[in-house]
Amino acid sequence: MTATSCDLKSPKISAKPRAVSVNGVTIPRDDIARETQNHAAKTPIDAWKQAARALVVRELLIQEAKRLGVVAEPVKDNEGRRETDDEAAMRALMEREVVTPVADKAACRRYYENNRAKFRSPDLFEARHILLPVDPKDKVGRTVTLEMARAALAELKQSPERFSDMAAAISACPSGKTGGSLGQIGPGQTVPEFEKALASLAVGSLAPEPVETRYGFHIVWLDRRIDGRDLPFEMVEDRIAGWLNEKVRRVAVQQYLTILSERASIEGIEMHTASSAQAN
Repeated sequence: MTATSCDLKSPKISAKPRAVSVNGVTIPRDDIARETQNHAAKTPIDAWKQAARALVVRELLIQEAKRLGVVAEPVKDNEGRRETDDEAAMRALMEREVVTPVADKAACRRYYENNRAKFRSPDLFEARHILLPVDPKDKVGRTVTLEMARAALAELKQSPERFSDMAAAISACPSGKTGGSLGQIGPGQTVPEFEKALASLAVGSLAPEPVETRYGFHIVWLDRRIDGRDLPFEMVEDRIAGWLNEKVRRVAVQQYLTILSERASIEGIEMHTASSAQAN
C-alpha cells in the first residue's frame, strides 16, 4: 500500500521526458511527477526515471493480473490502511507466480558455518580515560594539547595509581568525577579511533600514545576485556532462514519482472528491472 502526498510540489525536471506507455496504456505525466516524491536521486530527472520505472512495473503487474484473471480481497495493514483492488490483485499475482523454495535446516547450517564472524557477540571493554579537549582545526592548540597529553601520559607510566586523581583534576569528560571510568563499552558506543585503541590494548595497560579523536586527546587505560562468544546455531537459525528466503525471493521477483518487461511493449523509458521499485 502506497500513500502519496498530492499536495507537495513536484521537482522540476531538467529534461523534458517522453510519454511513457505500457502495451499502449499511457501513464499520465502527473502520476509520474507525484511518484517522484517517493524516490531519492541525485537529480530531478533521475528521480523522474525511477518513478516512471516504478509505475511501469505497477502497470505491468496490473495488466498481467487482468490477463490471468487474478483477483483478491483487499486487506488492511497494521495501521488500518486498506489495499486498493489493483494492489490486492498485484499481491495475489506475485504470490501465485513467484514461488520460491524455503531455506531448509541444512542450507541455514551451511550459511552459519561459512559466516561464523556474523554470529558472534561483540567484545566488550571496561576502560578509563582522561580527555584533554582541542579542536582538530586549531593547529597551534592541537600541538600544545598533544604535548600536555604526552606529559601526563609519561607521568602515569611512572605512577599508574594516580590515574583516578589525574582524571578528576584535568579531564574535560564528566567521567573524570568517577576516576575517568567509562563503564562497559560495546561497538558503536565511542568514536572509531577510540574503539581501535581499546582493541589493541592489553588488559591493565595504558595506551602508549595519546589517542586523538574529534574531541581532543585521550589518555586511555584498559581495565577489562570481555571477549565475545559464538552464538549457537539454534539461536540464529530463524534469522538466517529469513535472510536466505528474502534473498531468493528478491532474485525471483527481479527475474519475473524482467520476463514481463521483455514481453511487453514499453515506450518512453528504458527499463532496468532489477533496480526498479517494486509495487506494493
